[in-house]
Amino acid sequence: MLRVGLTGGIGSGKSAVAARLVERGAVLIDADRVAREVVAPGTDGLAEIVAAFSDAVLDTDGALDRAALGAVVFADEAARRRLEAITHPRVRARTAELTAAAAPDAIVVNDVPLLVEVGLAPTYHLVVVVQTAVPTRLERLARDRGMRRAEAERRIAAQADDARRRAVADVVLTNDGSLAALHDAVDVLWRQRLVPYEDNLRQRRVVPPDPAAAAGADASWSEQYERLAARIQHALGSAALRIDHIGATAVPGLAAQNVIDVQVAVGSLADADGPLADRLASAGFPRVPGQWWDDPRPAGRGRWEKRLHGSA
Repeated sequence: MLRVGLTGGIGSGKSAVAARLVERGAVLIDADRVAREVVAPGTDGLAEIVAAFSDAVLDTDGALDRAALGAVVFADEAARRRLEAITHPRVRARTAELTAAAAPDAIVVNDVPLLVEVGLAPTYHLVVVVQTAVPTRLERLARDRGMRRAEAERRIAAQADDARRRAVADVVLTNDGSLAALHDAVDVLWRQRLVPYEDNLRQRRVVPPDPAAAAGADASWSEQYERLAARIQHALGSAALRIDHIGATAVPGLAAQNVIDVQVAVGSLADADGPLADRLASAGFPRVPGQWWDDPRPAGRGRWEKRLHGSA
């Protein structure tokens, strides 16, 4: 199963991307829909919100008045964080249930508006960011949602900016053009990246490095390393004693291929050969089949045995 995080600012067209991915065959988990579900009438989530913000955030039927609540939390960072502490754990638990119900070969797309803000990027195999110029977003919010400009600007300012989103993005889809152009970009992403990635991940298949693709990547080497290291850290937790970016790989056969070499220190080779290998493979870093490397150290310092993992 491939888990994809999809995000973008309000008015960016993220929902159009999600809908197109569903047409291609993705399983969609909409964080906003889940967020409404966990605070529906009669839930513990709604009771806790009322306790925190009073029944002024309820409508006449006793349901959550999202506009009234929004007026409170978008103007007050502390109030927004208090709301997030109530809703986010419940959303995560429900999301885990929905993900577990998907087929083993599914491509599960998690549509998460606040993916960057709550630090969820490392939990996905791939993060897709929809990016649209702010003036275009303001026009869409006025046209499609009837939102007043001041309110739209306030909502945009309350979210992560483009730079923060790009920092966690494996893929950036620019949506300043037509819907047809956006659909074409999504179709290419589905066909050339998501479907092969899911198959490689399920088969625990390492993809040979592609120097041309690596050299043409949008992000810098350091930015790509930071994303990889964050995923590895999430997968291994405290078992990863140290994660290093090796500037020039010394791994035989890879030195001339312009790859990102990440070195992870763990407690023992037994750990590396046991559950940690499975956790890395599940996170998108399978073991290179039949290989480990006995690294010669300088004279008098013994040898340094390693295990090699690649990328799916």
